[in-house]
Amino acid sequence: MSAAKATPGPPGKRHHARPAARRPARFVARAGGREGEGAAAAAPPSVDAAIVRQVHRRLARRFGPLDPPVRRDPVEELVLTVLSQNTSDVNRDRAFAGLREWFPTWDALADADEADVAEAIRPGGLSRTKAPRLLAILREIRDRDGSLDLAWMREESDDEVGAYLESLPGVGPKTAACVLAFSLGRPALPVDTHVHRVAGRLGWIPPGTGASPAHEVLRRVVPPRLRVSMHVGLIRLGREVCKPGRPRCEDCPLNDLCPTAPIYLGGKKRSGG
Repeated sequence: MSAAKATPGPPGKRHHARPAARRPARFVARAGGREGEGAAAAAPPSVDAAIVRQVHRRLARRFGPLDPPVRRDPVEELVLTVLSQNTSDVNRDRAFAGLREWFPTWDALADADEADVAEAIRPGGLSRTKAPRLLAILREIRDRDGSLDLAWMREESDDEVGAYLESLPGVGPKTAACVLAFSLGRPALPVDTHVHRVAGRLGWIPPGTGASPAHEVLRRVVPPRLRVSMHVGLIRLGREVCKPGRPRCEDCPLNDLCPTAPIYLGGKKRSGG
């Protein structure tokens, strides 16, 4: 990826690394730093484990291999997840490419002016909101660890990594789950708007459960080995079939397993997968 533009952005300030700070064994998430809304996690509904496995099989049959995105380092995944909020994958990738052109290292980005970061990520939308969020996350990591190297996460438990991530400003369960699943290959199921909608219609999360507490509910519903691929399959279904408003239940491979489908199908036969 090119490190320069035709009209390059201002260079980042030089960062002088200091000795790495000793990390506490645990990190407790700040109440104000979590993304999403909703009450504390409710007890998961009674979901038949065989139905969960059948849903997974049908999603794989419908959409093909439910492979996760290319694995990236934790800092890169953090940045991508922030850029992906409230925008399309295409715009997220444009914003990321612009960011790396202006700021070829994470230290250069952490030292940058907020206005320059906002300009670099403008194609992704909401740049004036995302720029300060990115800077706050990167600067907090560097202040704590003495660098922007999170390779230590590969040796730590899911709970340790999740607690650290959720203690960062503006980072909640979804972003933490993305890093766990897509950077570290851990059994996490990030709950975005599509996953939340589809899981709710399937009856896997109680009505009124927000996206943040839904992570804990789905962690208990979906077995570890299926979580990452289930995330991919539910997103595909939510984007293409189980859409907001009026879902396309007649074309859904899960319509005979879904308690919501009869509302939209009326008397039509439910064919399933």
